[in-house]
Amino acid sequence: MHLRSEPAILYFGTPVVLISTVNEDGSYNLAPMSSAFWLGWRCVLGLSGVSKTPLNMRRTGECVLNLPSVDLAESVNHLARTTGTDPVPEGKLQRGYRFEREKFGISELTPQASETVAAPRVKECPVQLEAKVESITSLAENDAAQKGKILVIEVRVLRVHLEKSILMDGDPDRVDPDKWRPLIMSFQEFYGLTAKKVLESKLAQIPERLYRGPDIERSRIEPALAAARSAL
Repeated sequence: MHLRSEPAILYFGTPVVLISTVNEDGSYNLAPMSSAFWLGWRCVLGLSGVSKTPLNMRRTGECVLNLPSVDLAESVNHLARTTGTDPVPEGKLQRGYRFEREKFGISELTPQASETVAAPRVKECPVQLEAKVESITSLAENDAAQKGKILVIEVRVLRVHLEKSILMDGDPDRVDPDKWRPLIMSFQEFYGLTAKKVLESKLAQIPERLYRGPDIERSRIEPALAAARSAL
């Protein structure tokens, strides 16, 4: 039997993402979130308009999306209810947030140099995606009470770094879902995936190469063009 319900949030379960960005003074910000989804080498992120991360992304035009595995839940928890924005926005104060400058320090995670962006990768995360901001729009544009409070940010992935332990045997370009154990956020709680498939998927019978889009080739060409322009 279904009952009519009005949950305050509808976070039915998505992977946790640690977004690393560069602050105005060159220091690093690291923020956990889970409102993200991927299409090809593009990702759409939902972020608070007053948070430090989207401010940094708008200013620098880049970020790194780091996906933690289940064994990094404690590190992610250390970042919870912290913000790089000072003073802390009123809405976050009401939820018990505090200003924290040293995000890598309190999470006991390690910044690692990226190849195409200034923002660092998180060394401990099995998945690291260097990305460029493509567009920023406001959610609920037609609602005066919400306009500008939540941003929808599209990013394009420039580099993918994958821990060898999660790759499919004999294929460095494929993640083995039987090995990858992402940290999942569902209604504010941490979960992981089960150790085996529920059912063999018919969709998985389609070769992954058939989904290969033009952004992959573009990610190879653009750094070379940028280097050539800077040399002129």
